[in-house]
Amino acid sequence: MGNEPFAVDTPDGVTLSGRIFGPTDRPAIVMVHGYPDNQTVWDSVARDLADNYRVVTYDVRGAGQSSAPRSSRHYKLPRLAADLKLIIEHVSPDASVHVVGHDWGSIQAWQAATDPDASRRMASFTSISGPCLDHVGHWARTQFPGSLRQLPRSWYIAGMHIPWASAALWQVLAPRWTRLLQRLDSDHPDGPGDSRQRRRDGIQGIRLYRANVLPRLLNPAERPCPLPVQLIIPREDPFVSPAMARAAMPW
Repeated sequence: MGNEPFAVDTPDGVTLSGRIFGPTDRPAIVMVHGYPDNQTVWDSVARDLADNYRVVTYDVRGAGQSSAPRSSRHYKLPRLAADLKLIIEHVSPDASVHVVGHDWGSIQAWQAATDPDASRRMASFTSISGPCLDHVGHWARTQFPGSLRQLPRSWYIAGMHIPWASAALWQVLAPRWTRLLQRLDSDHPDGPGDSRQRRRDGIQGIRLYRANVLPRLLNPAERPCPLPVQLIIPREDPFVSPAMARAAMPW
């Protein structure tokens, strides 16, 4: 199994860096990583799937080898969903693809999966630990006060919205985060270059929270999903409770 690098330019001047694994004549799976990861988080999964699928990974804007815009407005969910649609059109212009998202990769893929234009290019969507923010906004209202139990898991989101504190906090947390991932996943890269990249991506990715979380939770839109959806819900996820993950069920 080899991997073929590619790059896609977006209308707002961002270059997205990606790779393709596996044979060209197999069904395509596009995998979208979360925060503060980059596309290499999928490498072991790509190796497992590449005999039977054409596996596509890419660095989302602000991460890995892709461009990192400075303004939070460039990280709003419609732009992220448009990025995913561009990737799909680049790697599979004539056929729909399966999409798998984890964490923030899942959050932005939900945006695409509930958009009538983008969802036409998706055969299915698998969501791992990344709910649709609009679904969560509705869930928090209908399940109150039960949804208050999620608050202790979401403490870090408040820190992401403090301009002077969030970047400084990540500078401290980045080395500890890398060591934690290495303990949890023996395949996780552990070189010094990765630590520097993760610190940079962690600071850049804070804009994801600032651009999207509060507006979606405070004023959630109606976002039904026409696709077959598979929810993978880790029972011991420290940040996303099973109840919040299932906020998608009515939609």
